Amino acid sequence: MIASLTGKITLKKDKFIILDVAGVGYKVFISKNSILNLPEIGQTIKLFTYLKVAETVLDLYGFITYDELEFFDILNDIRGVGPKASLEISALGSLDKIRDKILKQDEKIFAGIPGIGAKRASSIILELTGKIKTLGNQKFGSSSEEESALIQLGFSKQQARDALSQVSPDIKNPEDRIKIALKNIGK
Repeated sequence: MIASLTGKITLKKDKFIILDVAGVGYKVFISKNSILNLPEIGQTIKLFTYLKVAETVLDLYGFITYDELEFFDILNDIRGVGPKASLEISALGSLDKIRDKILKQDEKIFAGIPGIGAKRASSIILELTGKIKTLGNQKFGSSSEEESALIQLGFSKQQARDALSQVSPDIKNPEDRIKIALKNIGK
């Protein structure tokens, strides 16, 4: 699976970009909101990606942040919501904003997304409400002090979480936890 790509943007369209990675051009579908936040053509960018493999198709979906990709995965697991709709929903705004609107049962958040009417919006909200509540703040909320420090050092959120999960819970000092996590990342 292709988890991320770093390369130069060679073409921008309404729903996708072409990303040149070491001479190979990847067509990466990106939400309309995310395309507006991308650098200009010729600039280098890193995208987190999801590869959809089907019988006759290999589609690559790109996300500016890992949080968007995680949310996309959750949406994509909902019956009746395909990857293109998941892509647009995952980029509606900050994840905290989306979470608040979903918890308030605000169906208007999905207005304007093709293929999502009132019935589908209700269904999505129902399924997401349960998933968001079980996830708690792990995926949508604030991160720990140690995780934030590792992210500021240039590691991805997932790398930081993985490294910190290997640190013994008996170690309480944040500085010690960060040092041990850095050693875990270096292994």
